[in-house]
Amino acid sequence: MRFIHTADWHLGRIFHGVHLTDDQAYILEQFVKLVSDVKPDAVLIAGDIYDRSVPPHEAVQLLDEVLYRVILDCRVPVLIIAGNHDSPQRLGFGHRLLARQGLYIIGRLTNSFMPVVLEDAYGPVYFCPVPYAEPPVVRELLGTQEVQEHDGAMAALAGQWATRVTARARKVALAHAFVAGGEESESERPLSMGGADQVLAAHFQSFNYTALGHLHKPQSAGGEHIRYAGSLMKYSFSEAVHHKSVTLVEMDASGTVNWEAVSLCPRRDVRCLDGYLNDILADLPGEAGKEDYLMVTLRDSGAILDPIGKLREVYPNVLHIERPYLTSGGVLRGPGSDHRRLSEMDLFASFFQQVVGEELSLEQQRVLADTVEQIYRQDYEPEQGTRDALYPPRREKGVQS
Repeated sequence: MRFIHTADWHLGRIFHGVHLTDDQAYILEQFVKLVSDVKPDAVLIAGDIYDRSVPPHEAVQLLDEVLYRVILDCRVPVLIIAGNHDSPQRLGFGHRLLARQGLYIIGRLTNSFMPVVLEDAYGPVYFCPVPYAEPPVVRELLGTQEVQEHDGAMAALAGQWATRVTARARKVALAHAFVAGGEESESERPLSMGGADQVLAAHFQSFNYTALGHLHKPQSAGGEHIRYAGSLMKYSFSEAVHHKSVTLVEMDASGTVNWEAVSLCPRRDVRCLDGYLNDILADLPGEAGKEDYLMVTLRDSGAILDPIGKLREVYPNVLHIERPYLTSGGVLRGPGSDHRRLSEMDLFASFFQQVVGEELSLEQQRVLADTVEQIYRQDYEPEQGTRDALYPPRREKGVQS
């Protein structure tokens, strides 16, 4: 049995104000070609198909196109479970009709616990879907008060599957969960607070392979046969160092599995640049990298006029800039007294001390005083006859007129 494991497509995602549907279509074109070339026995998508419960129509259209080509053109069945971003009812609409065409969608958790059975040369393989469900839903479904947290819910669901599928059978679990010990990313929505969302990998030990979704970094979790495929693309700058892929799994007659990570190439990468503005602008990118989505950390300490505009002349998709020098210390303090009673000089000196962590030097105070005076002169330009009276020439101390 050979199958492709993928998860966390998040179709319809918006990344720092940029709609990613075209980027997702670009990488899914490669995914369809991979399916066509490999000709697996199944494709498993372990949840978070969409980025939100009511997806935009472009995302629905993209999923429809991809599934049509995989199932009808490539003749490969697809198994889908709902994740915490999906609406189980919307995702699972028409699932009984679609199953006849080879599309098995398990959106809402039910008490039927019917596996999807696919055959290979050695006999049946039982695919056991565990869509995302909150602990109260599991507790009500199974009629047990012992389920209070996600781990107890997963233990109860795994126990149900153990009674439905014989121990000797080859079986694969699909689950959308946070397995304890897994490495998180910034783009994942927490399942609950305070660590109560984590489940133990021991619940999946009886399966020959567990196709996991939720964590966006490709990784094993408690065993080489318990694995996250990771997200389709990089969805946060914390994922810039990730190597995104889908997982190609092969299972032999005894149920032993081997897997291989197959990389897909995005239209634009997600990268982080760190350095001084002039150095970054001088280091011109190649054509392959100038369109990437970028976060830039600027180490300059002085004022910079329109840094994002300058950067976008070279890198048009700069999405975020950080200035660590302006937030040194990490604590904002008030001006120390009623700001309405402070002069412009005192207010700026207080602001400078907050963001830089240093007092104004004598030279900086002199420059600031000259600047404030120039602003006053620009705001109020008297007529020629009164200008000299209002702004008489400065006299140095000790010099007689």
